[in-house]
Amino acid sequence: MTSAIYTGMVVVAALKYNTRKRRAERLPADFIPAVSACKPLHGEEPGLEKNLASFFEQQYPGAWELIFVARHASDAGLQLAQKVGERYPQVKARYLTCGEPQYPNAKMFSLGVLAEAAEHEVLVSSDADARVAQDYLLRCVQDLKDGTVLSSCLYRGTVDEPNLATELDAMGKTVEMCAGVLVATMVEGGTKFSLGVTMILHRQAFYDAGGYEDLGQYHAEDFILGNRLAEQGKKVIMSPHVINLIVPKTTLNLSFRNQLRWMQSTRRSRPAGHLGTGLTFALPFGVLGLIWGLAAGRPLLGLGFLAIACINRMVKAFTMLSVLDDPNRTRYTLLYPLRDLMGGILWLCSYLPGEMYYHGGLYELTPDGRLKRRN
Repeated sequence: MTSAIYTGMVVVAALKYNTRKRRAERLPADFIPAVSACKPLHGEEPGLEKNLASFFEQQYPGAWELIFVARHASDAGLQLAQKVGERYPQVKARYLTCGEPQYPNAKMFSLGVLAEAAEHEVLVSSDADARVAQDYLLRCVQDLKDGTVLSSCLYRGTVDEPNLATELDAMGKTVEMCAGVLVATMVEGGTKFSLGVTMILHRQAFYDAGGYEDLGQYHAEDFILGNRLAEQGKKVIMSPHVINLIVPKTTLNLSFRNQLRWMQSTRRSRPAGHLGTGLTFALPFGVLGLIWGLAAGRPLLGLGFLAIACINRMVKAFTMLSVLDDPNRTRYTLLYPLRDLMGGILWLCSYLPGEMYYHGGLYELTPDGRLKRRN
């Protein structure tokens, strides 16, 4: 019952978002501030060259620059960015180094360096695994013309080298994560957080949210940034522009560990919401229903429970995949019940104590979501 209710909420929230997205696509992109596009890098990963090239290929009619930063000049990601940049001499690009991070969240340290080095007040930050369309910058900055102080983008999990583990990871990012974002926004009457894959903001927003060093104490710096600004009464939104989030080829074990790290962070950032998430999964309850049916000598009723759970998840998946224009919507819709079962297991495991490996170090997550280095 709870998962069916949640699926209904997902459908309503997704349709509302789709209406706003289609309306935004028809509006003229006439707000053209000077922009600094900021990209922190840490090593090379599959698909990075294509990801970087998509930023050099931006068609932005105003003044803009592209800034990269890594810890050291020898960083493979930074060197690849310079190599790609040589193919686009018309793009103003800078390549910076920042040294070892001075606080636990290395990404936030890099973002602070980028923000202070930027020539322009309007910043568009993005992770290394983001791959974007040529109108990405132009579409994203439109979010700031009505007084919005922070916007971030939903994303499609995109796979260059498909296998089952990688596709399950990708559809979890597209369906499970983005559905939760849209429902939370609908229920809370507005967006109270941000997504760090891409953020569009003025430089001052970092200071208003506590400054780089304070934000850098948290694992989910994007959530803290958006949440603090929203609590101050400032306008925070989810952009109607959707990007691709490249999911590198992985194994089930590595994928599980990476997703568990983020789910543990969510448990500390939004404890009540995360607890309620356990009631939004369907397949774990469907499997329990099947086991009960078999044990009680009523196998058809048990199979019925499982079938209803599968249909429930396929409705949810198809809705989100369609709204986010995912080209794999048919295949992912059929596979999604398996992903939902995995999500339920991850949710249970998120309550277990444990350490996590993050950006080259071993950390413990404190109850308030801060990172505490263990080595």
